[in-house]
Amino acid sequence: MSNETSSEADAFTAEVCWHYYVNELTQAEIAKYLGATRLRVNQAIQRARALGMVKIEIESPFLPRLELQDRLQERFGLTRAQVAPAHPRLYDYHAPTGAALASYMSGRLRSGDWRRIGVSWGMTLQCAIDRLLPHSLPDLEVISMLGGASRGEAFNAFGIASGFAGRLGARYSLLAAPIFLSPALDRAAFLSQDGFAEHFDKFTRLDTAILTASDISDRSYLIQTGLPAGVSEAELTGAGAVGDVVGRFLDEAGQVVSNQLDGCTIGIELEVLRQVPERVLAAAGPHKTAIIRAVLTAGIANVLITDDLTARLLLDEA
Repeated sequence: MSNETSSEADAFTAEVCWHYYVNELTQAEIAKYLGATRLRVNQAIQRARALGMVKIEIESPFLPRLELQDRLQERFGLTRAQVAPAHPRLYDYHAPTGAALASYMSGRLRSGDWRRIGVSWGMTLQCAIDRLLPHSLPDLEVISMLGGASRGEAFNAFGIASGFAGRLGARYSLLAAPIFLSPALDRAAFLSQDGFAEHFDKFTRLDTAILTASDISDRSYLIQTGLPAGVSEAELTGAGAVGDVVGRFLDEAGQVVSNQLDGCTIGIELEVLRQVPERVLAAAGPHKTAIIRAVLTAGIANVLITDDLTARLLLDEA
């Protein structure tokens, strides 16, 4: 007879389901990774189905890395951290974090505390949209917090806002502008046009802001789509930039590094963002550790959704 407690069995079942449904490993790969038999893995999946743990979302209090979460909260002064398990060999820094964000959002939406959600863009948010169960929340409004890029990927600002709204059965408002304004145009004059003042006013009344962060490399969608004339990747890194959040490029201390670029960025100002009660950063990956740490150090986000590999790097663990 097994000496395994009910809590241990639930924890094992939840981790198996995460790797099976989110990380999309085979049962054999999960068994090898967890040091278990394939039969035990199969039984865990069947048990989860019988208990109703799996509904595309995986509902279990045993899944998160509780110790890592507590240490992240203490280290960075967060109100909450949620850490998802990632497979170190078949590593995907978007899907597990996106699934964890979807789970977090579902819980907060059930509380009824959110009426206005500000969103940025990125593949992690697209993964969250794909994992969210359909809702019917006609009184909820999803608000894009920055302009869009010229390329039309689904995870652009426009696609993310409409995607969340579609999955949540909510309304949405788009910031119908480019993320970077041409240096030849006057930003104040541009934003004085009809509609922009109303949209920017909504930033001051957000209940939550859903953020992502990117490093400065070809893996960044913002770098790929092209910086405005007169601003180069080399110039940003030379000034100490480690990445961006809502189009604002920051150094290790979380300070904006380029006044020129910041002055032509169309989106929520960091000073306004810091006034939003709940600021959720969903980001993972070793290459993003510096920018994630900068965002948290500067108090730009007060909730972190990430994976266990990134969490350990943020805590200075190999």
